[in-house]
Amino acid sequence: MDKRHNILFALFVICMLVLGSAASAVAGKNNDNNWNYDDDYKNSGQYNSNQNSEKKIKNIIVMVPDGCDQSVQTLARWYSGEDLQLDSMVSGMVKTYMADSIITDSASAATAFSTGYKTSNGFLSVGPEYDTLLSTIDESEVAEQYVPLATVLEGAKLEGKATGLVATSEIPHATPAAFASHVDSRKSYDDIIEQMVYEDVDVVLAGGEDYLYEARGDGENLIDVLQSRNYQFITTSSELEKLEYGKVWGMFAGAAMSPEMSRVDEKPTIAEMTTKAIDLLSEDQDGFFLMVEGSQVDWAGHANDPVYMVTDFLAFDEAVKAAVDFAEEDGHTLVIVFPDHNTGGMTIGNRETSYTDLTVEELIDPLVAEDSDNEIGWTTGGHTGGDVPLWSYGPDRPIGLFDNTELATYVADEFGFVLDDVSDKLFVDVEEAFPGMWELDTTDAKNPVLVITYEDKVAELPVNKDIMTIGSGDEIELNGVVVYAPKADDGNGKVFIPQEAVDILKSKNNKWLINGKFKR
Repeated sequence: MDKRHNILFALFVICMLVLGSAASAVAGKNNDNNWNYDDDYKNSGQYNSNQNSEKKIKNIIVMVPDGCDQSVQTLARWYSGEDLQLDSMVSGMVKTYMADSIITDSASAATAFSTGYKTSNGFLSVGPEYDTLLSTIDESEVAEQYVPLATVLEGAKLEGKATGLVATSEIPHATPAAFASHVDSRKSYDDIIEQMVYEDVDVVLAGGEDYLYEARGDGENLIDVLQSRNYQFITTSSELEKLEYGKVWGMFAGAAMSPEMSRVDEKPTIAEMTTKAIDLLSEDQDGFFLMVEGSQVDWAGHANDPVYMVTDFLAFDEAVKAAVDFAEEDGHTLVIVFPDHNTGGMTIGNRETSYTDLTVEELIDPLVAEDSDNEIGWTTGGHTGGDVPLWSYGPDRPIGLFDNTELATYVADEFGFVLDDVSDKLFVDVEEAFPGMWELDTTDAKNPVLVITYEDKVAELPVNKDIMTIGSGDEIELNGVVVYAPKADDGNGKVFIPQEAVDILKSKNNKWLINGKFKR
């Protein structure tokens, strides 16, 4: 090769190196919110990757410290005197606005990160009301009004994975409810918890026993239903500790559980509930999905109570540690943590604080003494509209700025399903499937029943339940619940049933049934 060719070759190599560096720099910005693999994390030695695994992520744990931002994390670090588990997991920020307000409520926020869709104030995993949409949102960008939207928990269940919910609130409260119910009012506790029972979530640990029977207005005893479906029903820490396998509902209070600072020993911590949920769910060889909510961080923010807030946040951080400890050992588990919104607008420092000479003792001692004269400031007793932190640990962890809806899409992508496809499987408009062949029997107004007459078959499907009876036959357990949306179709109402029910009714033979039970 002559000298001229050598020079040209050298210039070519230099150009390729420059272009490669530029491309790497652009890719590193992560402006398109791709689910980047974190090379620093991968090579840090903290994650033992199994190169022979068929799927990189087998389990996903979503954890929500309801109603806070990084100021609470900072205060918790000063209060405890040590680094938090979350300190090592910072990976981005999350946008929180809902369909009809820049400042979201918990129900619409949880709908966003469980279904991938924005919705209206107080709605749980159903489409928004069009009349109240923000000016920046077009109807074409959101789901149909009031129709049920599949959640990542429901999608995981259809994939054969075990599912679980843990919270320190009552279980039909907004965040856990959004993963396993579909109603247009977060206050509809009777409907919410009935759907949650019939969703067949494998592990449920929270407060809320009264809403299963004593506080119900429809006469249903859902504790009996759970036990008839082979659930273990427990109410104390000692019972939780003894659990070794199987499905369980643990209800550790009539309504919400006690705040961490007043919790008694016979009731479990959120870390203990998280650990047990993981132990039970991880027995499933197909993997699991678990949502854990530190519910009362939010309530402390509403009360502008810094001690309540920081102690519940620290208890939540211990639960995060339990999840990360499992993920580190397992190697195929992703932990994603984010608040649904901020509450209270807490600040370290207020209008009375000298901002250049605040000591640790001046900050912490009044809090330890529960003195209201302290250095903490608040901007509101409600929610605020700012972005919130994103923390994560595990393979393919999300890094960057995300809309809350994108977190649902991320979970679905990693588990290999599309949420809209799950909705198509679980929520078929009965009028489209059986036009003019159905009616809603409201003889018992609090327990309506869908009645479908198709050819020589008459099927009954109770609303909020996953069961269907054809004629005098046995109950058939479906893969999803029947949902009644009374405000849909301009107030005429719609009823949605699983595609599975449609297939059974339209089948020309009995191949679907074995001993009266549906064979999937």
